[in-house]
Amino acid sequence: MAASKPVEAAVVAAAAPSSGSGVGGGGTAGPGTGGLPRWQLALAVGAPLLLGAGAIYLWSRQQRRRESRGRGDASGLKRNSERKTPEGRASPAPGSGHPEGPGAHLDMNSLDRAQAAKNKGNKYFKAGKYEQAIQCYTEAISLCPTEKNVDLSTFYQNRAAAFEQLQKWKEVAQDCTKAVELNPKYVKALFRRAKAHEKLDNKKECLEDVTAVCILEGFQNQQSMLLADKVLKLLGKEKAKEKYKNREPLMPSPQFIKSYFSSFTDDIISQPMLKGEKSDEDKDKEGEALEVKENSGYLKAKQYMEEENYDKIISECSKEIDAEGKYMAEALLLRATFYLLIGNANAAKPDLDKVISLKEANVKLRANALIKRGSMYMQQQQPLLSTQDFNMAADIDPQNADVYHHRGQLKILLDQVEEAVADFDECIRLRPESALAQAQKCFALYRQAYTGNNSSQIQAAMKGFEEVIKKFPRCAEGYALYAQALTDQQQFGKADEMYDKCIDLEPDNATTYVHKGLLQLQWKQDLDRGLELISKAIEIDNKCDFAYETMGTIEVQRGNMEKAIDMFNKAINLAKSEMEMAHLYSLCDAAHAQTEVAKKYGLKPPTL
Repeated sequence: MAASKPVEAAVVAAAAPSSGSGVGGGGTAGPGTGGLPRWQLALAVGAPLLLGAGAIYLWSRQQRRRESRGRGDASGLKRNSERKTPEGRASPAPGSGHPEGPGAHLDMNSLDRAQAAKNKGNKYFKAGKYEQAIQCYTEAISLCPTEKNVDLSTFYQNRAAAFEQLQKWKEVAQDCTKAVELNPKYVKALFRRAKAHEKLDNKKECLEDVTAVCILEGFQNQQSMLLADKVLKLLGKEKAKEKYKNREPLMPSPQFIKSYFSSFTDDIISQPMLKGEKSDEDKDKEGEALEVKENSGYLKAKQYMEEENYDKIISECSKEIDAEGKYMAEALLLRATFYLLIGNANAAKPDLDKVISLKEANVKLRANALIKRGSMYMQQQQPLLSTQDFNMAADIDPQNADVYHHRGQLKILLDQVEEAVADFDECIRLRPESALAQAQKCFALYRQAYTGNNSSQIQAAMKGFEEVIKKFPRCAEGYALYAQALTDQQQFGKADEMYDKCIDLEPDNATTYVHKGLLQLQWKQDLDRGLELISKAIEIDNKCDFAYETMGTIEVQRGNMEKAIDMFNKAINLAKSEMEMAHLYSLCDAAHAQTEVAKKYGLKPPTL
């Protein structure tokens, strides 16, 4: 099933709304999404969960009101307000009311004097006289009885607000820490300290604080969510850059490799042995043909491909290249392809560049190199370079169906659906038997209709899927993409049938089991069955990073953070690009932060 291929997996993922607002469309909620919790909407896409801030934001979007338990400030914490102004009282902690009994009068006098100093500080603060405000808050702290935890926490938090205006971030963090020690669930102090940690480049500490804030606010404050998203992305990129630079190359599973090559039809290097590879004398004796094979590193590499002995291919290609043999151009392209498959784009690019520059090389080789370099650029988020390569491939080999097929996928990623459909049409014209192109054309038309909420076009696209699977009953991709469209339309039973047909056709394709498992979660809320299917995917292919990522995300929902972190780490080690690795680190860091917050403050988000 082509959804496991790098480019085609991205096409499917492109349908996922980045905000969790819909399923399979372009961020616009389509018919039937209704009141599904956000974690279900995200998981139902059946693609990596690219929600920016990671797993921390995948819980149900239940509207939860925070109880106002006697806040002393005028307005309390507004959902999307800037937390700049000082306040009268902090969020009270249980049992923090004023004591009654002997000595209470004296305590109140002390507290009254502290409150008066604080009020004076507030006036200075509002007037922009922050140094004087700090002096007043310091006086309030010194006057306040030590047992008045909530009042003391307010004074520290107010002084931190004044330090913040002076950009004294270390002092802000210190005062907020005092406030949180006195009142552990003090949202304003936690958020202010998070911002201070951000300025001090303490990303881990910033993430933990803002995670606590998000949980306390029920994930309702956009300001907190955006800060968490920002920090998670920075942490992810930072860790991925270091990890990816030093990672050990890892060969994907044989199923993945075969699926990748099956997306090309005009690819000389993936053709059967000895097709067009005999010497100029057109040797036809079996012994002489074997002699050619034995003396050519490239032909040995081709033999290893047929034997699925993929680990030896790069070294054999290198022998052909070093010897400047007859098949040097083919060897360069094959070596580059396997460099890409193991996630070593830096090594692949020089080989691709050389093939493209070889004017005397077979035009099919050069066009294939351009397609692969263009796909690499897209994976590196360089769409202009990617588009240039695909256009050049079309110029030098206009009859190459692969060019239009893969460029069509690029156009879907770029939201250029009409151009994508035109490319798929050209691919189909050149190769009418191309079931893959016809299925993906239907998907492009469906996505366009879905994002535009055009019911008549949606029905036309659904009918198109029916025609494709009728005409090409052996095309697993047609069933898979149709299943996603059916899921969008909440036709879950039929979607399940389509995934079953995929499994019948390709029983060793792990991603199909993941998709089917996710469907069980959305359709029947059957967590056990969903996990069983995803576990089956891992059993089939223990290098399926999609399965580990999905399993980790579900374990987050269940509150099993240690297992989630283990799953995310396994996915990280299998990531095929630095960008994918950064996303996975964001998920893992979010789970780590939740673990720390649970230990420190006893805070946990809702679980399944």
